[in-house]
Amino acid sequence: MNRAIRELKSYPMDRLNRAKEEIKRKGLKLFDFGTGDPKEPTPSFIREALIRAVPEVSQYPTVKGRKELREAAAGWVKRRFGVELNPEAEVIPTAGSKEAIFHLPLVFIEAESDKRKVVFGTPAYPVYLRGTLFAGGEPHPVELKFEENFLLRLDKLPRSLLEETRIVWINYPHNPTGASAPLSYFEEVYGICREHGIILCSDECYVDIYFTEPPPSVLQVGKEGVLAFHSLSKRSGMTGYRSGFVAGDGKLVQEYLKYRSSFGVASQDFVQAAATAAWSDDGHVEERRRIFKEKAKVFSEFFKEIGLEFLPAEATFYLWVKTPKGVSGEKYALHLLKYGIVVSPGEFFGRGGEGFFRIALVPTLSECKEAVEVWRRAHAEFERVRR
Repeated sequence: MNRAIRELKSYPMDRLNRAKEEIKRKGLKLFDFGTGDPKEPTPSFIREALIRAVPEVSQYPTVKGRKELREAAAGWVKRRFGVELNPEAEVIPTAGSKEAIFHLPLVFIEAESDKRKVVFGTPAYPVYLRGTLFAGGEPHPVELKFEENFLLRLDKLPRSLLEETRIVWINYPHNPTGASAPLSYFEEVYGICREHGIILCSDECYVDIYFTEPPPSVLQVGKEGVLAFHSLSKRSGMTGYRSGFVAGDGKLVQEYLKYRSSFGVASQDFVQAAATAAWSDDGHVEERRRIFKEKAKVFSEFFKEIGLEFLPAEATFYLWVKTPKGVSGEKYALHLLKYGIVVSPGEFFGRGGEGFFRIALVPTLSECKEAVEVWRRAHAEFERVRR
């Protein structure tokens, strides 16, 4: 077994799920702000599109996907970012973004090459690291700073490192912190990657969940050497559907498509029908943004009240919060668990997460308000014991 893989800890969300099962066994009411899987229903028109598409005879779907889905995805990119995509050459559907992110290094990393490093910021979505290790690449996590809005600064990395880098992952709006990046940042990163022959991969799964200005896409800067990853999980409440797409440089997209049939990741035709409906409509996303904004306001006001510093919520449905001074994210999270409140310790997301915790605005608005009342008591007890 690959030594690097063997030494990995269990997937963070698996550990959270085990903790939640223990809470349920104790009979406590669970307020789950851990895994990013919101409770808002999938819009009815999406569910109906899926049902209508379930065939009498089930047959294998193609990895390339249905033309109407690729056209719907390209149509959304045009409406949202003003970027033209060729649906035949520059878009392929995926079974969600996680599998596409995980599998990409298996195609584009040569384990024996001198150019096999993969650069990404940390704290981070764990799949950038895990996909790199499974592909035999060399991960190079770069610690992100609260004071720098968690931006991955390639201009501060040694030139020698960039020359050995095959892939750079950027993720804005950012999971786990919720930080956003301006278009000028994408321009800077794009230029550095082009200079050094690096594939620039942009995980943009939260780009439609925002509360102020719409976040940009790397596709607005250029497509050469670029792959952008999108998903319907958060945008349309379709986590269980496992549906997304990859778009960008036609040569890279087609190279990736060539080998994806080996992974067994073709999206079912009925899921593609639902995805086509979702990418073709923007109204339902406006409603989801409104709900998440209300939830973010509830917790923003609460954290200010109890004196916990946090990154102001501009996008995603996450809040990245500093723990009480001198307390680890894990210690604070374990205390909250006693009250049925589940949060993700910052340490779950790698270096740079120490002293933070993440909440995912998953419960309903009324449940969020109820949780605040419980949390207020839990926090008061924590501070009382510390003194």
